[in-house]
Amino acid sequence: MTIKELIEHCRGKNLYIQTHNFPDPDAIASAFGLKKLFEQFGVSSTLCYVGKLDRISTKKMTEMLGIEMFSQREIEEDMCSDDPIICVDSQKGSGNILDLKGDEIACIDHHQYMEVEGLVFHDVRKVGACATMICGYYQELGKEPDDLTATALLYGLKNDTMNFTRGVTDEDIKAFLYLHGRCHSKILSKLEHDNMEYSDLKAYGTAIENITIYDNLGMAMIPFSCPDALIAVVADFILSLEAVEVSVVYSKRRDGIKFSARSEISDRVNAADLLAEALKGYGDGGGHPFMAGGLIPAEKVSELGEDIDEMIHELILSHVRWAIAPKEED
Repeated sequence: MTIKELIEHCRGKNLYIQTHNFPDPDAIASAFGLKKLFEQFGVSSTLCYVGKLDRISTKKMTEMLGIEMFSQREIEEDMCSDDPIICVDSQKGSGNILDLKGDEIACIDHHQYMEVEGLVFHDVRKVGACATMICGYYQELGKEPDDLTATALLYGLKNDTMNFTRGVTDEDIKAFLYLHGRCHSKILSKLEHDNMEYSDLKAYGTAIENITIYDNLGMAMIPFSCPDALIAVVADFILSLEAVEVSVVYSKRRDGIKFSARSEISDRVNAADLLAEALKGYGDGGGHPFMAGGLIPAEKVSELGEDIDEMIHELILSHVRWAIAPKEED
């Protein structure tokens, strides 16, 4: 099925577009861009998520671009079991998106493909941002995004690739060139500034106090609850240290222990494989070769033993030790 056929498949139905639980700018941009594309063909939809918008950057993005997104609590009474759901920047079974009672019929994602039965459409590609894929649909169908949609897509693209320094492909570059002349530059500039909160500084400070360096692997623990996006930002920060080529950050939360991993040497240390293998039997992990997330659910944390931190370090090291650089002799 093509994207045009998917649009026709959804015509006349109560369509939902779902992001992962704690949507980041790329997820929000991709869902919004898809919604606006469908509208050009007379198909309406509702943007939704199960968790919450937990970062100042995402709240500012939805406010400035007029993006309406609804939590599970706000839509669950209206959603029926046969209402179609398109998962964007996520796939069911990946560990970062929970089920709604509708019918998942499609996924559009740039993470590793997970086999799911019952999908009428799936597009999973190795690109730097899901927004790139949505941009491609506009070009494929001969449609133009309005300036706010183009701004959202460009912001999501820049955010997920760290301003084109991570996981960039030729498709991402082409998407940038397409969107750059169509976006609202002043709004984009405002979105990219003043995005740090006090809680961010607290998380940075605690991570710095708890960082441990094993050759070129940097690990840090945040002993209090942090949102997914903030843990990822701290992992990016640790990766920026000169000696670090692989970073793993984890936060102890009510729902369990949340992980974020980054790798600059993905040919040797695949971040998605690292977390998937290290957490096997305790939780789940996945994502990209260069960035990934994972979770040990609360009910499994006790199985880590009395010294949780020591066990976590050992799990990570046992799956990365072969690839990290040996220490130089004095």
